[in-house]
Amino acid sequence: MRVLYHFWLHPFSRKVQLVLTEKKLDFDMKIEKTWERRTEFLAMNPAGDLPLLIEKDGTTLSNSQVICEYLDEVYPEVNLIGHDPVQRAETRRLVNWFDRKFNKEVTENLVNEKLMKYILNLGEPHGPSVRAGRANIHYHLDYIGFLTERRKWIAGDFFSLADVSAAAHLSTVDYVGDVPWEQHDSARR
Repeated sequence: MRVLYHFWLHPFSRKVQLVLTEKKLDFDMKIEKTWERRTEFLAMNPAGDLPLLIEKDGTTLSNSQVICEYLDEVYPEVNLIGHDPVQRAETRRLVNWFDRKFNKEVTENLVNEKLMKYILNLGEPHGPSVRAGRANIHYHLDYIGFLTERRKWIAGDFFSLADVSAAAHLSTVDYVGDVPWEQHDSARR
């Protein structure tokens, strides 16, 4: 059985989980607390990060983008990257937007400060970081609204990995109650 090592508050793990689900691929999930630095996990993934996917044949893949691109190539029945070079470029651009920019400006400032610090017993949230995350999310929701007012989906006219990446990050931030949907109707829809 295919196995996804993940952590439930990790947007990159959520992204791979969503791709596996969209592609209707069977998989088991195993929670990995990377801060414990388990020897068995480090033997499979010396980088010690998540997500980690072990395919049925033993193929081991890490890094959400690598895993998602692999899944799109190996299981092409549901295409999440795009059918032509321009569409693939736009999808990758927006995946990068969410996985780098949104993650740094919003997810890390809200989820890491408010919840991960608590879970790891690392002290109180850093107030300026939380305030920055709450301010930054408006800019990102405005951008999502801008895109979706002009397209059916975030990257174009079909559901793509860009939508999956956005959903993974937004659902993580929404878990801590910090997505002001009521102020961003276009993004909410």
